[in-house]
Amino acid sequence: MKRVDFVASLQTAEPPGGLSAELAALWWDAKGDWARAHGMVDELETPEAMAVHAYLHRKEGEEWNADYWYRRAGRQFRRPMLEEEWRALLDGLTEE
Repeated sequence: MKRVDFVASLQTAEPPGGLSAELAALWWDAKGDWARAHGMVDELETPEAMAVHAYLHRKEGEEWNADYWYRRAGRQFRRPMLEEEWRALLDGLTEE
C-alpha cells in the first residue's frame, strides 16, 4: 500500500481491506483504539509485528515490556518521539 493512501484512509471509519496485521494495528492506533491495535499484533512473531507491539507498549507506558519486544524484534526501532516512531514503522511497511 502506498503511504499517502494509508494516511488518507485515516479519515474513514474503517481501515481499507487487505491491510497486513501490522498496518491494521498502526491504523487502529492512529484512530485511538490501542486495545484493538494491540490485539492485531499480540500473537505475531515477525520482526515487524514485534516492533509494532513494542511501540504500542511504549505508548502505553510499559517501557520494560516495550524493551522486551524491541529485543525480540532484533532491530532498533525506537525513536525519541512516539509520533516519529509511528511514522518510521509506517515507512517500513508501506511504499512511497
